[in-house]
Amino acid sequence: MSPEQLADHVANLPLIDHHVHGVHRGPLGRAGFEQLITESDRPVPPWMSTFDSQLGLAIRRYCAPLLDLDPHASAEDYLAARAKLDEASLSQLFLGASGVSDYLVDTGYQGDAVTGVDELARLSDAHAHEVVRLESELEYVVSHESTVTAVPDAFVRRLEQRTAGAVGLKSIVAYRHGFDFDPAEPSSADVLTALDRWYASGETGRVTDPVLLRWLLWTGVRRGLPLQLHVGFGDTDLQLRSADPLLLTEWLRQIEPLGTQVVLLHCYPFHREAGYLAHVFPHVSFDLGLTTMYVGARAAAVLAEGLELAPFAKLLYSSDAFGPAELHFLGATLWRRAVSSVLGGFVEQGDWSEVDAARVATLWGRENAARLYGIG
Repeated sequence: MSPEQLADHVANLPLIDHHVHGVHRGPLGRAGFEQLITESDRPVPPWMSTFDSQLGLAIRRYCAPLLDLDPHASAEDYLAARAKLDEASLSQLFLGASGVSDYLVDTGYQGDAVTGVDELARLSDAHAHEVVRLESELEYVVSHESTVTAVPDAFVRRLEQRTAGAVGLKSIVAYRHGFDFDPAEPSSADVLTALDRWYASGETGRVTDPVLLRWLLWTGVRRGLPLQLHVGFGDTDLQLRSADPLLLTEWLRQIEPLGTQVVLLHCYPFHREAGYLAHVFPHVSFDLGLTTMYVGARAAAVLAEGLELAPFAKLLYSSDAFGPAELHFLGATLWRRAVSSVLGGFVEQGDWSEVDAARVATLWGRENAARLYGIG
């Protein structure tokens, strides 16, 4: 296999995007589009543009040709060309070009603003599978139960119903509290006391109590489906220092006998720490999902760091795309380019064979996720 054949192999690999969201519904003006290509939830200052970022430049470089523009077209020309198509046409265009065979869709975030599982499958002509968010399901149960003592059993029933056709679970404990929580499973009495506090506060729309959050984690682990955890950078709703996955070490030790697989998502700037955890714990895997898009032209350097300690059977591909369909396409495109560059470099140095490089790319982009989530 020549270097060109390796690049072709990676370029044509049908990816499993194991963590993604839906595509934005309705038209997007410039302000709306720019707000969706940053992790900041603050309004974009009038003196700057989020196109002036690694992600913004990557959109102009790799997405512009799909709109019949030259690479590096200006932001103004790009948005003008984009505005000529409706969102459904844009979605079909970019999703169809991504080369993804299966999307694993987190439906727990702004579900009304983006397409659901079935609609994403239709627009992409790919398979789509649901990942259920734990916090959202507890918030649903609490909004429908007036009696505190009824909540634990009602939540377990709800989770059984919601995961009947799902392939995984997800938690955003990193956002709601951080990973510096007591790793032990809370007692039933502790859970009821925490629920009492929550109901008494009158603010039951958003679960933030650390006792309830770790109860959700333990309940999710006992459900047995792979459990995804947001790790590392994200919007301003988290304290980054509390999203270091090393803080999960004792909890990972305690849940290991249960056999449930834990998947660390995104991980930057803690991707080396995530690689260590994947190295030492058989039930831990990780990805560099959202990271790949936001570091743009530096993706090869960051993905290479992710390869340092982690067994290759522990690496997964995801985009974490949310909103503009460009992000679903761009996540795949930047991953393919970075992986081809990194693995091709190993081959050129004589450290790897072309066959091993192609095999690892296939594990990373597809086969690990297929095994982990039971996708045929």
